[in-house]
Amino acid sequence: MILKKKVDKEKEIRKLHQALQEADSVIIGAGAGLSTSAGFTYTGKRFEKYFQDFEEKYGFHDMYSLGFYPYNSMEEFWGFWCRYIWINRYTLIPSDVYQNLLDLVKNKDYFVLTTNVDHCFQKSGFDKKRLFYTQGDYGLFQSSSPSGVSKKKTYDNYETIRKMVLSEGFQIADNGELIVPQNTKIKMTVPSALVPVCPDDGKLMTTNLRSDDTFVQDDGWYEAQNRYHDFLKSHQGMKTVFLEIGVGGNTPGIIKFNFWKRTYEWPHATYACLNLGEAFAPKEIEKKSICIDDDIGATLKKLKEWID
Repeated sequence: MILKKKVDKEKEIRKLHQALQEADSVIIGAGAGLSTSAGFTYTGKRFEKYFQDFEEKYGFHDMYSLGFYPYNSMEEFWGFWCRYIWINRYTLIPSDVYQNLLDLVKNKDYFVLTTNVDHCFQKSGFDKKRLFYTQGDYGLFQSSSPSGVSKKKTYDNYETIRKMVLSEGFQIADNGELIVPQNTKIKMTVPSALVPVCPDDGKLMTTNLRSDDTFVQDDGWYEAQNRYHDFLKSHQGMKTVFLEIGVGGNTPGIIKFNFWKRTYEWPHATYACLNLGEAFAPKEIEKKSICIDDDIGATLKKLKEWID
């Protein structure tokens, strides 16, 4: 049974502040809502600034939907995806949301489990040895049909993606911001010579994002998985906060369900959920749960102020 009830937000934030202060370890489970709160929105003005041409041609009003469109050519496929990857992976984080989260846990024994693929944890200074990104990385290519060597191999895409967005007519500022020059018609395709091909198997490249059984889990992925499992084993008897932030219903089995299960099983565990509109917990762990239905960025900012 899922518990949803009205709570005093201020009281819940203070409870979380105390739980974090007293915790021996903190395990963060981060979903898309955290990056949305940080400013990486997929709709609205940000979408219109960079994808107005695709919106006019195909009628979609968000990046997510256009990411699934079956484009007629690889030149147009990468015409869309190079912009998408650049602004969500290689630009500065628009706010201090991730930095505030780091400030809350940097002096704790922490680990991060995330379905986000935008590299925000690394860019904010989180220890990469304490991070397991389960669903891929916008900054990596993989073979579209991996086999042999390419079956467990990914490829950095920064230089290629940079060349792609420049070829469309964009400019790149010193801080990485993608600029639409005035009086410039942006192209919707990239040159055929920039369409990436896997150097190991000769197949077309694609994004390293989990969507089907062709997703490549490289050596780094398995190393991160092992570090996460080792962290769980070594902290099972400790006072641990399972801090779930911005996790929706798309892949609840990766973070949400596991956090509920371990909070129920671990005698000294606390489950905390930060999520605007989706903060809840099962009745079985009601007394061990802290649910804050409010803006994630505002909640983290208040918590940081109290710690400071």
